[in-house]
Amino acid sequence: MTIAVIGAGAIGGLIAGYLKLKNINVSLVGSIDSVNAIKKNDLEISGVRGEFKIPIEIETELKYLPDLAILATKTQDLVEAVKTNLNFLKNTTILTTQNGIQADEIVAQFVPKENIISSIVMFGATYLEPGKVVHNFEGDWILGEAFSNDGTKAIKIRKIFNDVFSPIVTQDIRGMKYLKIFVNANNCIPAILGVSMQEAFSDFNTSRISIGIWKEGLDIVSRAGVSLVSLPDFPVERLTKLTVLPAAEAAKIFSGIMTNLSKVPLYGSILQSIKRGRPSEIDYINGEFVTLAEKHSLKAPLNKKLVEMVHQVENTGKFFSREELFKNTEGLLE
Repeated sequence: MTIAVIGAGAIGGLIAGYLKLKNINVSLVGSIDSVNAIKKNDLEISGVRGEFKIPIEIETELKYLPDLAILATKTQDLVEAVKTNLNFLKNTTILTTQNGIQADEIVAQFVPKENIISSIVMFGATYLEPGKVVHNFEGDWILGEAFSNDGTKAIKIRKIFNDVFSPIVTQDIRGMKYLKIFVNANNCIPAILGVSMQEAFSDFNTSRISIGIWKEGLDIVSRAGVSLVSLPDFPVERLTKLTVLPAAEAAKIFSGIMTNLSKVPLYGSILQSIKRGRPSEIDYINGEFVTLAEKHSLKAPLNKKLVEMVHQVENTGKFFSREELFKNTEGLLE
């Protein structure tokens, strides 16, 4: 089987590199900076599995028809990525990896729905610079049919990944994707502050804002009739139990969880994009709560404010202080 990974960032680089180490026929599609770096110095991966320099084929666009195309760009870059490579994507199986719930619908504008497999990436990676990726922590790779419950194609892909990752097939990928939004929703805080997740959430008051994000989001999805489905390492009960505790107690527990995620500093996908001078996926994470609220005549004042603050950081390049974060969210927490 030939596999093309489109997107040479943290997740795309990690996926392609580990597949290549298992002698799977894989190539990368990335930016010109990534192409130049990897052609010169190979793909460099460090982290929980060790350090590797991996020779791998990479170009700025697809040159062949793969059996499987893994889309590993950010959601906001999907349209351009699909359009650029459409001649080789419209007749092959496509696997999406993006956060949020919009990716499959976006891709379905260009290719047959039956060709699209959805997924949720639970392992963590950090993009250091073109051609260099850190694997922060292990996790499952959840696969599911985007527009059907057949499962045949997802099971086939799982077999390919069995020796490389921890693939799981689900029949309710949508319910899991909504829960994954909650997992990612707190990435906006380190992005606003410009610090690691460990540093951001070592402060209990900052962690209290994160509990507020969850409370507001849970109220919105519940009133909108969205059914959340547990992820392997993140049951729905973790969310519901924390959000009913007193805010100070919940914030203390949340802080303990987040500061012990990894010994290596974690920055989250939103801050990683900002540091690269790229638009972040905030509109597809916290912004999804805002969109869902507006659709059902509800309000999401906390998440809306945080989305605005992330966009301000993107536009100005200036991070907020903790005091400014607290002032902007004052009155928006229960």
